[in-house]
Amino acid sequence: MRKQRKLLIEQLDRKLQFFKGAEGLVIPDKAWINTIRISLNMTLEQLGNKLSISKQGVKGIEDSEAAGTITIKSLKEVGHALDMKFVYGFVPIDGSIEALIERKSKALATKIILRTNHNMVLENQGIANEQIEKAIEELTYEIKSTVKKNIWD
Repeated sequence: MRKQRKLLIEQLDRKLQFFKGAEGLVIPDKAWINTIRISLNMTLEQLGNKLSISKQGVKGIEDSEAAGTITIKSLKEVGHALDMKFVYGFVPIDGSIEALIERKSKALATKIILRTNHNMVLENQGIANEQIEKAIEELTYEIKSTVKKNIWD
């Protein structure tokens, strides 16, 4: 199971590599549809004809995209009408899914080890910082290897 999960993570990371750099992309003030339509020197009516809707309908689509309420289905339809392909994806903040899992696993391991050590200190059985770091590292590896569901809590 661990090998299968590791393979899935590696495959997902490879797929998401195509979106690297996209996080720096600045969305135009009036969003993409309006900007592309204007750049192509296409009227609302012309785009409406391609979508089989009124120019007011196109304006509504442009407004909903700018407001962030447009559907993926609508974006795909507009992309097709503009002879473009609509794509979307996610860019991991940590750079990769594997790095995200590593960070979350280490946070959970740190929480567990420090809580356990705190209880041990209260009983005069605390461990040295060096041992704490080693324990965190080992527990991080264990949590990461199995991708425990509680890393998302």
